[in-house]
Amino acid sequence: MGWNSWDCYGTTVTEDEVLANAAFMRDHLLPHGWDTVVVDIQWYEPTARAHGYNPDAPLVLDDHGRQMPAPNRFPSAAGGAGFEPLAERVHRLGLRFGLHIMRGIPRRAVAARLPVAGTDWTADEIADTGSVCPWNPDNYGLNHDHPGAQAYYDAQVAQFAAWGVDFIKADDMLFPYHEREITAYARAIARGGRPIELSLSPGTDVSLAHLDHLRDTATMWRVCDDLWDRWQDVEAQFARMARWAPWQSERGWADADMLPLGRIGIRAERGEDRLCSLTRPEQISLLTLWLISRSPLMMGGDLPTSPPETIELLTNDEALDVLWHSGNNREVLREKNLVLWTADDTDGHIRYAAVFSLADGPERVTVPLGSLGARPDDHIRELWTHTDTPHDGHLLTANLPAHGSALYRLTPPDTGGRRAEV
Repeated sequence: MGWNSWDCYGTTVTEDEVLANAAFMRDHLLPHGWDTVVVDIQWYEPTARAHGYNPDAPLVLDDHGRQMPAPNRFPSAAGGAGFEPLAERVHRLGLRFGLHIMRGIPRRAVAARLPVAGTDWTADEIADTGSVCPWNPDNYGLNHDHPGAQAYYDAQVAQFAAWGVDFIKADDMLFPYHEREITAYARAIARGGRPIELSLSPGTDVSLAHLDHLRDTATMWRVCDDLWDRWQDVEAQFARMARWAPWQSERGWADADMLPLGRIGIRAERGEDRLCSLTRPEQISLLTLWLISRSPLMMGGDLPTSPPETIELLTNDEALDVLWHSGNNREVLREKNLVLWTADDTDGHIRYAAVFSLADGPERVTVPLGSLGARPDDHIRELWTHTDTPHDGHLLTANLPAHGSALYRLTPPDTGGRRAEV
């Protein structure tokens, strides 16, 4: 659970903006489980701009071809300090610090034949110039038949560890599925001397056939391309997360992508400065699906300038309990515009259920309690509205707006309608 700079600042986020979001998280979100701040792509690009990438950008590299923060955007990185000062300030707020990195090695390092740290090899000897990202021009892939490829990743991750990095979002790993690159990066983290969570993107070519390898190498992995504030993007996640939810566990997490909520697009890749274009019911449905499918949560909007209503959604502890305290999460029904999910609570007594309407207009939905795994005398509470929901022991009725949802906690009467405190 954290914040990532991509949806609001794209390639252009600055140190001050990172710290402003970190401070807001500490003050308002940390008590609810949000604890990670991630600087997304091209923090090493001094001329970065909104809406795309500069060809042959003047990336800031050290003498061994490793990316360094651009000092004009991250002043504390001057003099070769890297992200260590910024990570230290984030840590002092009680938070974890993360960064984005592209697969491979910078083309500029290859062109300059820079030496690979700790070896006699140079960047041009270990690059695979035929392996390139289709949407970002910065890097070549690595030739993992050459031992210098692993040495480069080892040195890169060792530098991140020395800076105090806790989380790495490694991009261009899953389209296509670069198994050797992922293995090499996970190996570098294991050798880095610091616990670091590994997140893989973009997810366009990831499938359950890769599950064992993903669990062996990563903490989380995207299952889609970039998701934005469009209902069609959210609706497409229902089928994906239904496929992945039964496999969610501490061994690794399928990631439905960032939450494009609040104020986004400030200097982003897509669109202009705006508040999230999803309606409030659509935003609630997005969060409900992410919670009931136990996806990681990465907020994409600028926290200090997002509306209070957005922060209210992100800090709803009753709803967040579903993420933290559920198991056996699964889609149990999909019929026309109706989608039902259920989950068990880890205390063995409570159950959770989510009811979604994919209809383009308001719908009155009636669901048999048995479809939700509910008992006739269960106490039912809707978690977004914090309201008890009456029922006749047989059917549950919900009036849902267009693309709306309800998230329920189902509790036996002898527990008083609440989950036990852990």
